[in-house]
Amino acid sequence: METNLRIAIQKKGRLSEDSLKLIKECGIKVNNGTGKLMATATNFPMEFLFLRDDDIPGYVQDGIADIGIVGANEADEKDKDVDLVKSLGFSKCRLSLAIAKNEEYNGLQDFEGKSIATSYPKILGDYLSDNGISADIHEISGSVEIAPSIGLAYGICDIVSSGSTLLSNGLKEVEVIFKSEAVMLANKGLSAEKQAILEKLIFRINAVQAAKNSKYILLNAPNDQIEEIIKILPGMKSPTVLPLAMEGWSSVHTVIQEDDFWQIIEELKEAGAEGILVVPIEKMIQ
Repeated sequence: METNLRIAIQKKGRLSEDSLKLIKECGIKVNNGTGKLMATATNFPMEFLFLRDDDIPGYVQDGIADIGIVGANEADEKDKDVDLVKSLGFSKCRLSLAIAKNEEYNGLQDFEGKSIATSYPKILGDYLSDNGISADIHEISGSVEIAPSIGLAYGICDIVSSGSTLLSNGLKEVEVIFKSEAVMLANKGLSAEKQAILEKLIFRINAVQAAKNSKYILLNAPNDQIEEIIKILPGMKSPTVLPLAMEGWSSVHTVIQEDDFWQIIEELKEAGAEGILVVPIEKMIQ
């Protein structure tokens, strides 16, 4: 019987969409359909469970799922005995303190002795304790944003992406206490067979992520400027230099990181590069 790696993914929402997008970019085909809670990949030894995000860390700890993709905020809040395999770099958000927008804010000490409504009592409690603030943490499971307006709490601690939900509920963000992104968790007792499948998955994820953070560039340059241009290019190992039909000119090919892209392009132009072509990379195996 074939061994499958069972992965838990949030059943709906942005994290679910981003997780499935990554899986598909890794060349893994899965048809989860509408409302299905289980599915099996057709070309990779993997099964999928579609669950509530706050259940995923516990399912991974208990071995019902071998691995799971969840927000770092949920992983930290649930504090289960699992391995953090990899930070995935998508579905980024923050956990923030917010108060009524007409309230004056002078600093974290304003929360001293006040009531704060949240769905993340552990993360909030740790943060307040680390900063010497004593407050009443009021745990609620949903509709956190209305707590100040109905007199339930002075402020709230909740997930923020754009901040539009806070504004629409008459609140303003005053402190960021936790920065989150999607992470992959794994059960501590994976068999050798499942660990081998996980390593293949991580290999594919690394290739996809490396490609997203890199650009392939081609440029033309006079031969007397090649040495100067090569000094500018970080490259993977060394850029490729090919002679052009036009005498005295060459084509230079290399890969540069997205974060350094515009600065490097400007330096290349100043060094005499022409006809710079930028090509997206689908996968990059290192």
